[in-house]
Amino acid sequence: MVEQDGVLSVAPGVVAEYRAEGWWDEESVSTLVRSHAARDPGGVAVVAGGRSWTWATYDERADAVAAALAGLGLDRGDRVAVLLPDGLAIHAVLVGCARAGLVAVGIGHRAGDAEVRHLIARTGARVLVTHEVHRGEPTRDLVARVGDAVDGLRHWVLAEDGPPTQAAPPRAGELTGTDVSMLNSTSGTTGLPKCVTQFDQRWLHFSALAVDAGRLTPDDVVLAVVPTPFGFGLWTSHFVGTLLGARTVVMPRFSADEMVALIERERATVLCCVSTQFRMLLNSPAVEQHDLSSLRVMFTGGEAVPYDRALEFERRTGATVLQFFGSNETGALSCTTLEDDAEVRLRTAGRVLPHMQVRLYDEHGRPVPGEVAEGQPAGRGPLTCAGYYRDDAANAQLYAADGWMLMGDVVRRDASGCLSVVGRQSDFVIRGGKNISSVEVEAAVDRHPAVALVAVVPVPDDVFGERVCAVVTLHPGASLTLEQLGEHLTALGVSREWHPERLVVVEEMPRSSGGKIAKAQVRELAVAQVAAG
Repeated sequence: MVEQDGVLSVAPGVVAEYRAEGWWDEESVSTLVRSHAARDPGGVAVVAGGRSWTWATYDERADAVAAALAGLGLDRGDRVAVLLPDGLAIHAVLVGCARAGLVAVGIGHRAGDAEVRHLIARTGARVLVTHEVHRGEPTRDLVARVGDAVDGLRHWVLAEDGPPTQAAPPRAGELTGTDVSMLNSTSGTTGLPKCVTQFDQRWLHFSALAVDAGRLTPDDVVLAVVPTPFGFGLWTSHFVGTLLGARTVVMPRFSADEMVALIERERATVLCCVSTQFRMLLNSPAVEQHDLSSLRVMFTGGEAVPYDRALEFERRTGATVLQFFGSNETGALSCTTLEDDAEVRLRTAGRVLPHMQVRLYDEHGRPVPGEVAEGQPAGRGPLTCAGYYRDDAANAQLYAADGWMLMGDVVRRDASGCLSVVGRQSDFVIRGGKNISSVEVEAAVDRHPAVALVAVVPVPDDVFGERVCAVVTLHPGASLTLEQLGEHLTALGVSREWHPERLVVVEEMPRSSGGKIAKAQVRELAVAQVAAG
């Protein structure tokens, strides 16, 4: 990375390399929105909450945001914290920040006070953009609680539609596709988030891969239900529709029932959601009450995808399940496509992307030799971010000693080049010195007909160090005992030592700002309930 006029950018040599190889070009979301507004001003760009913007309106609103921000006396490269629900306005704000030469700080709408304060302080954001009401309370109350994170933090309340149209600011300071235009947070499943450096070209290239994998066209309707500030939410709600000039539908507040209704109402052809969300869809009675026949592709990922539920999704909707394996930081290391058979698509995370260099490391940080191997994956290439923002300690953990960007997972690579997720490095229960994969236990527990959602976590034990605990939500009217769960797992042939020895039933599974199951909160809940007997 290099810094010029207060803006961090990808090093010129890296930009030249990836442009020469055809992975990057000159575009940004801002330039694409302008282009669509000029070519197809009346075309629908974004739909949210029953309202929509055309490309012309989107362009005008982004210009209005840029003009308003330019009037605040900020310096180029200053950070603007954005705390908005998924909807029309957040997209205009993200583009408007870039047009004003400012870096947006994406904060998940479900973030609590500690997370909001942490992200404002970490980035030094000078302005906080919100609506008048945030999650049912006046945002002035939120600002009063977190405003001490940065001296002189200003608060800009944005109308639901964004600011009224006004003259566009000069374009001289506009950020390019290889300037850091956003700092978004990791999804916060295991603690306070880190700030990932984002620039448009990596996500536009990612979106181009999705277009190829799912044979997407401008006629597709993309329903994106992962919150916009996070990696998966960014490319699905902010980038891929803009790249194509296609309609994007977003949800201001996630609900499985509403997601089902939106598929029918908007005739969505592409659904983008994490596996927790599509399992909630399958659990919803609304599935039988709505026509989902418009769906042809569902992109998922961000966590291990349960084979049986993915197969059920394909059977019940007729859509093909595809996934990318990667992270907010690495982008994608592998993917599945419409060309792959069901075994590859649903039992693996797909083949390694040929232009992303990928290798596996052992527990000592050494590369694992051989094509067939197991270890911690790492990669480098045009999809990776530029590291964490001004965070040397976090970057020391993000990168291997040889400079490759690590993921926190453990994967297997087979002879065909496909990756399969074994689990997160932190997603193992160490019982009596033996590593038990939470992901694999979850896959088996998830097959019990009473179980709606499951998370497997360790709980402390005086004898074995840790024991396996299954935390579950149940289908309405269902019940489950530990003995019944054990009988189910025995019938599946699951090794006895992998059986959960504790069972906690909850009404609602804790979820992170990014929509995934929040394992840290689940473990705290499990430890407390087991300790209480």
